[in-house]
Amino acid sequence: MKNVKQTDQPSKYHYWAVFSVWLLITIGPWLRVIKRGYNDLLYSIFCHSFWHACQHKPLYHLYHEDNDYFLYGPLFPMLMAPFAVLPFQLGRLCWMLIIAFVPYWSIRHSFFTKKQQLFILWFVAIEAYMCIFYSESNSLVMAGVLFAYFLTEKEKDCWAALLIALGTVTKIYGIVGLAFFPFSKHKLKFLGWFVAWMVILSVLPMVVFGFDYVCHQYVEWFQVLAHKNKLNMFAPAQNISLLGMVRKISGVASYSDLWLIVPAVIAYALPFLRFSQYKHEAFRMMIMASTLMFVVLFSTGTETSGYIIAMVGVAIWYVASPWKRSRWDIALLVFAFVLTSLLPSNLFPKYVWRGLIRPYALKALPVALIWFRLMYELYVKDYDREKYKA
Repeated sequence: MKNVKQTDQPSKYHYWAVFSVWLLITIGPWLRVIKRGYNDLLYSIFCHSFWHACQHKPLYHLYHEDNDYFLYGPLFPMLMAPFAVLPFQLGRLCWMLIIAFVPYWSIRHSFFTKKQQLFILWFVAIEAYMCIFYSESNSLVMAGVLFAYFLTEKEKDCWAALLIALGTVTKIYGIVGLAFFPFSKHKLKFLGWFVAWMVILSVLPMVVFGFDYVCHQYVEWFQVLAHKNKLNMFAPAQNISLLGMVRKISGVASYSDLWLIVPAVIAYALPFLRFSQYKHEAFRMMIMASTLMFVVLFSTGTETSGYIIAMVGVAIWYVASPWKRSRWDIALLVFAFVLTSLLPSNLFPKYVWRGLIRPYALKALPVALIWFRLMYELYVKDYDREKYKA
């Protein structure tokens, strides 16, 4: 729209403001840990994985100094090498900058308008802080999925497939990027590159650490994931998902999560049958939003820091709609921001989070409601923007 007033466009000040906040939520947690003198256990696990692999020690044993399991693929220790060889706190700072500004960059340089970029960056800032504070890699998963979609749209199938394969062999979650395969204009090329990258990235650790050692680690990786899945069932800090909410509210351990997962997968997949909508960018973006929410809502391994993925999906659902959002939609958005992002933060009394929200995984509730709302829209709405222009 060429006639839009200049004052309606975001200024450089707006970008510097949001950049400064993201920089603050990166440096703050780094300094806080140093000041309080306690160890960053998750980053410690990541660093130790590289040295364990170099020494051919089991990656997936429970080490006393780590106090938790390493849950990433055998490629991940290689990726941590540049950080592990640095002094601990310097490496930790570099890691925090990576998990903050790779997703920041992915939002700033993808397909969103400038106003949409600013809205998303402000909306998910608290979730980004939680992810950075715990040194988690979930923000990188989000960035990978986001940019895999962007590269598919740009017909750069080779690099889209690389990001999907990289996310798959490191943390499994990245495989959801295959949801964009139907939108590729070069499907055989896309599939061929994905298979090629999966082989290359799976074999690469064998070249560095040894064939027999890495093959055994792959077996142990799947075993520890299955074991951790059982431990997550009623764990207070894990299974903060729709699966966990149902499980923890009901208090029943006997049923299988497949009773929820299978119908959810079918519900998620049905919009892909609306082939006539594929030509509309808004439809494809809503599929991406649905994917970002789905991977968090239907995983027993979801932690608080994982909601950087889902809340980006929520923001896209709100800003990328071709029609004007209703008051009910705005209410859902505010509900998600308050219950999912604000209540678990330090802005509210801890007893609310520890006594009510976390025990029943209620952090998932607003995102689940928005996902159900989005699925209904994907079933029945026409995403042709021309229909909704005033």
